[in-house]
Amino acid sequence: MLKTIAMVIVLLIAAVLLYATTRPDTFQVQRAATIQAPPQKVFDQINDFSRWGAWSPWEKKDPGMKRTYGSVTAGKGAMYAWDGNKDVGQGSMEITESTPSSRLAIRLSFLKPFEAQNNVEFTLEPKGSATQVTWTMRGPVPYISKIIHMFFDVDRMVGADFEAGLASLKAIAEK
Repeated sequence: MLKTIAMVIVLLIAAVLLYATTRPDTFQVQRAATIQAPPQKVFDQINDFSRWGAWSPWEKKDPGMKRTYGSVTAGKGAMYAWDGNKDVGQGSMEITESTPSSRLAIRLSFLKPFEAQNNVEFTLEPKGSATQVTWTMRGPVPYISKIIHMFFDVDRMVGADFEAGLASLKAIAEK
C-alpha cells in the first residue's frame, strides 16, 4: 500500500516537472486605464520617481520602507531603490527611456524575495481630452518560476497591484 502511494506521489511530481517544461519562457502583465487629463500631466507623475509615493500601490503596502533615490529622480538615468517588508521586498528601478508625454521604459531589478530582472513600460496615448495609460511588465521565466507560475497566477497578483496603482494615478492626475 505504501509503495503504491509513494509511486503515485512520484508520478504526480514527475508530471508537474515535465509539464513545467512546456510553459512559456516569458511572462507579461498588462493593465490600462483612461485618465481624464492631458498626457503631459500623467507623464509628469510616472517620469519622476520622487512622485511615485503618491500613487504607487507598493507604497501603501509598506509606508515604512527604506527608499533611496539617485542624484537624478526624473527622466532617463533616474534611479530608485527600496528595501521593505515581505509585501514589497527589495530592489531597484532605473529609467532607461523617457519620451515626454508618450512612453517610459524602466529596468526593474528585484533582490528579495527572489532575484528577477524585468522590463516595465508605460505608454500614454491621447484620447481627446483624456489619456489612455497602459502599464506593462515583461520578464523571463526560468524553470523554477515555471513551476511556481503553475500554482500562483502572476497576472492576477501583479495585475491587481497595477489596477490599484492606475486608480491612484488617475485620482492624482484628474485633480
